[in-house]
Amino acid sequence: MMPKCSVPSLQFHTLNGLRQLAETRRFKVWLLDQFGVLHDGKQPYPAAISTLENIAQTGAKMVIISNSSRRSSTTIEKVKGLGFDASLFLGAITSGELTHQYLQRRDDPWFAALGRSCIHFTWNGRGAISLEGLDLQVVENVEEAEFVLAHGTEALGNADGSARSMKLEDLEKILELCASKGIPMVVANPDYVTVEARDLRVMPGTLAAKYEKLGGEVKWMGKPDEIIYKSAMAMAGTDASDCIAVGDSFHHDIKGANAAGIESVFITGGIHATELGLHGFGEVADSSSVQSLVSKYEAYPSYVLPAFTW
Repeated sequence: MMPKCSVPSLQFHTLNGLRQLAETRRFKVWLLDQFGVLHDGKQPYPAAISTLENIAQTGAKMVIISNSSRRSSTTIEKVKGLGFDASLFLGAITSGELTHQYLQRRDDPWFAALGRSCIHFTWNGRGAISLEGLDLQVVENVEEAEFVLAHGTEALGNADGSARSMKLEDLEKILELCASKGIPMVVANPDYVTVEARDLRVMPGTLAAKYEKLGGEVKWMGKPDEIIYKSAMAMAGTDASDCIAVGDSFHHDIKGANAAGIESVFITGGIHATELGLHGFGEVADSSSVQSLVSKYEAYPSYVLPAFTW
């Protein structure tokens, strides 16, 4: 008989909505993912706006924590444009914001050692990411680059701030050259994929994971790294025991909350919906299917529910 492996508890509480959890007032700060929880990139999920208002009425503070390549102010504008009351949020911490701050301040030893010339992977259709104020020189020739900066997966940044549309496989070829040169990568969006109106889009985390496989060094600037949780807790002036994180990704949201010592809520209707055999909003996932993903990702939610509803 094979010896049993010792693993953390696979047990979680299944909820229909967040009301009973919120009304205990046990959690003073809610750290909320945006894509797959509050909205799908195009529109809010049913009941997300009213659920947010109900949580606010319990006196809890709410912070958006997002692996978005863009600055925090852009995230707040985005949710505002989708109909959310931005005043209900204490603020937003994005991986793009952290990347900008660390590149600007250079007070962290790792960032202080980075050069100023970089190969820049960015967005095209979604709009290129501005590097204004960072004193960086964007180069197109790998030989001249001191590091890789990954904000997007659609284009290669030009020196004048514009971007040249590029296929994923061509960006990967550039990565291979960068890895052979042994230069580090900063990834401003650690997500592998994101929900966009029910479709999944490839995100920079996929390129970063490939870069690590090629032997490259990667600085992950968002979830699941603790860096983004610590920043959110500092913004809220609190510690892990008062926080709960809500997200739809086992690898990023739940694993990150586990690493930061924060309790978590897993939303089944986000990026894992297809994996869980779900087709419609609010559909309840089979508990054993959720458990098999818990084991697969080694990420352990405290609570599980179909959607961000009250």
